[in-house]
Amino acid sequence: MNKLQLKRYAKLLAKTGVNVRKGQTVVVQAELDQPEFVEYVVEELYRAGAGKVTVEWSHQPLAAVHYKYQKQASLEKFEKWELEKLEYGANALPAKLYLESADPDGLSGIDQEKFTAVRSARTKVIKPYRDRMENRYQWCIAAVPGKAWAKKVFPSLNVNAAVEKLWDAILSASRADGADPVREWHRHNDALAQRCDYLNRLKLVALEYKSANGTEFRVGLIENSRFCGGGEETVDGAYFNPNIPSEEIFISPKAGEAEGIVYSTKPLSYQGELIENFSVRFAGGKVVEVKAEKNQALLEKMISMDEGAAMLGECALIAYDSPINNSGILFYNTLFDENASCHLALGRGFNECIKGYENMTLEEIRERGINDSLIHVDFMIGSKDLDIVGVTKSGERIQIFKDGNWAI
Repeated sequence: MNKLQLKRYAKLLAKTGVNVRKGQTVVVQAELDQPEFVEYVVEELYRAGAGKVTVEWSHQPLAAVHYKYQKQASLEKFEKWELEKLEYGANALPAKLYLESADPDGLSGIDQEKFTAVRSARTKVIKPYRDRMENRYQWCIAAVPGKAWAKKVFPSLNVNAAVEKLWDAILSASRADGADPVREWHRHNDALAQRCDYLNRLKLVALEYKSANGTEFRVGLIENSRFCGGGEETVDGAYFNPNIPSEEIFISPKAGEAEGIVYSTKPLSYQGELIENFSVRFAGGKVVEVKAEKNQALLEKMISMDEGAAMLGECALIAYDSPINNSGILFYNTLFDENASCHLALGRGFNECIKGYENMTLEEIRERGINDSLIHVDFMIGSKDLDIVGVTKSGERIQIFKDGNWAI
């Protein structure tokens, strides 16, 4: 892979993704797959003004070993230093950059009952710290190729060729394959902002979905909520891009107002395993039935994580005629596959989808209808014939999507 292009990508993540501020502390979380690229990122973060950059390394195969041999109580336990680290993060608010590269099947075969129980127990401890940090710090999730991930996406190629091809796909999807990715993202964010402005002027109260695959679904929206997309701001005005790539316009619907059934159009990678060809049925705002050809039990465990796990936290609108979908590549990674076409998310909603959220308490935001949960899991429902209609308070019906693409 061309080193100059990788350095441009690293600059994009530092300046447009995290958008580090002068003197700020930054934490980079990465697997062991691309250490040279991590060096590029760290240097670009410093060049952008970071005061201190810390890299936290992880290795998915080690996680599998820990789950195989450690007792559940040991895995669930937080050591004193871990709690102190969480407290430090909630107080110091370092910017965070997450570089994904893990194998989509990397935790296949482990005890999922044990994994789910441990994850639930640990997330309950982490959540109060996360709630304190919400909308108060910059963060960005991006990706680099891992060997196992590359072979999953391009199984007919040898490992080196697969990694090279996955690099190409990541850079293309991330709008980072040209001479000036930072400028391209300025243009992209402007286009997303214009579409958000249009949708917000409609003051919709519901969205209705219909597709030939059986999807027929209605979800209610919160009064004075708003569509968001692309770059976001912290409560003190720091601009950042949480996802690179991102093609979505999204909103958090009203918890407890969802009826009908939706069918997945891409596999879902969850807890290191793939859930494939599944449907989700809602009644009274909650999931009442799921079916899956592969890993149905895992899907059932996911929606029973807590009360909010069976309700929606996000509706995201992405044209079927999107750059990622047009690439013809199934990434087996939610960061990319969710940006191929429309998706929904079960679990936690987004505070920033409420106008004036920065002047509200978390309790007030939840009372308005933003769902709360230990999880936030995106799954793809976009298809080439998906129709979406927006409904206004007066009952006017406005075609938002027609045949999978924007109608506005």
